[in-house]
Amino acid sequence: MIACAKKGEFDFIITKEISRFARNTLDSIFYTRKLKEYGIGVIFLNDNINTLDSDAELRLAIMSSIAQEESRRTSERVKWGQKRRMEQGVVFGRSMLGYDVKDGKLYINKEGAKIVRLIFHKFVEEGKGTSVIARELLEEGIKPMYVEEWQNTVILRIIRNEKYCGDLVQKKTYTPDFLSHQKKYNQGQEEFVIIKNHHEPIISRELFEKANYILDEKSLSKKGRAKYSSRYPFSGKIKCGRCGASYVARYKTRKDGSRYRTWRCFEGVKHGRPHIDKTGNYIGCFGESVRNEDIIYLLYLICKNLKIDDQKRIDNLIKTITAVIQADLINENISIEKAKQKEQIENIKQVIEEIFRGILYEEEYYSQILDKAIIYDKNHIDIYLKMLPYKWSFAAENSIEI
Repeated sequence: MIACAKKGEFDFIITKEISRFARNTLDSIFYTRKLKEYGIGVIFLNDNINTLDSDAELRLAIMSSIAQEESRRTSERVKWGQKRRMEQGVVFGRSMLGYDVKDGKLYINKEGAKIVRLIFHKFVEEGKGTSVIARELLEEGIKPMYVEEWQNTVILRIIRNEKYCGDLVQKKTYTPDFLSHQKKYNQGQEEFVIIKNHHEPIISRELFEKANYILDEKSLSKKGRAKYSSRYPFSGKIKCGRCGASYVARYKTRKDGSRYRTWRCFEGVKHGRPHIDKTGNYIGCFGESVRNEDIIYLLYLICKNLKIDDQKRIDNLIKTITAVIQADLINENISIEKAKQKEQIENIKQVIEEIFRGILYEEEYYSQILDKAIIYDKNHIDIYLKMLPYKWSFAAENSIEI
């Protein structure tokens, strides 16, 4: 409409009421002003407003505010009504693999249910990983439903989906702003609606719980601490200049048997060099691999020319270390004089400042801080040393990972 207005294709816009023109005051004022610049007026029939009149903007602002408030109230009423219906067991959402949604109810889709049972069997009984399952489904010619292709993330979502064991969890997303209508994942901001044994399950509860137990076990390290799978400092940050896909980490072996890390375009890793597949789609990429050391050096060159507030970084680091040490003192029931504790923090602060100024290098600061640590043994203080950055130049010159 605005584009047509610029071309002068009409003189007036006639609309029933303000709420049909825009959903908030800001948009109403902005667009009517914009149209006025082109000599085009807007007539709101129910509100008796012509934006070309002298007092139109004042009346428009008042009526728009009223319309916006009414929109907010309507949004609240709709959300309240939806939640009541969810509590009654009405399903909101679209059909999914294994289930068809009709009139607010879930009905088993036999073809999709077979695929779901096959995925859980491969994962639990055969012990195969999500990536392997995705590849096997693709090789077996099993077409995915509601997604473009089988991927490990698709398999993960299926294994984590409680609907397959008969439970229903709703309000996984919510809309914080009624004006933008942008949805966000519900991470406790609003109450979930949970109904056990809501519909006919595709798999048994025992199988579902066993599959999710295996996933939970895989997501923990041997020490029981959470870890990230195949995530490195540059993961997701390097994009291919040819196809736009992300670069992923890969390892190569030298002639002497040592291994080194490289980065390569994911499209090239997955499909190889560019070619036409059986379905007629153009896949693959020429994306060349890049050594990890080269990327570190490029990052060093960039950071070298940045104007960084070292004092702010030092202050933030000291604040973090202090908070962690004080928390551990409480958890470990270690008693120490405040003066002694303050002395330790000051000593560590001095060493950190020397690191940032370039006086100390990586091989020196470990022993320096260990000497300053007066309340922890050397293994314990090592936790805090990992919070300190390597010297950029030292890391680049010696090919050390940052």
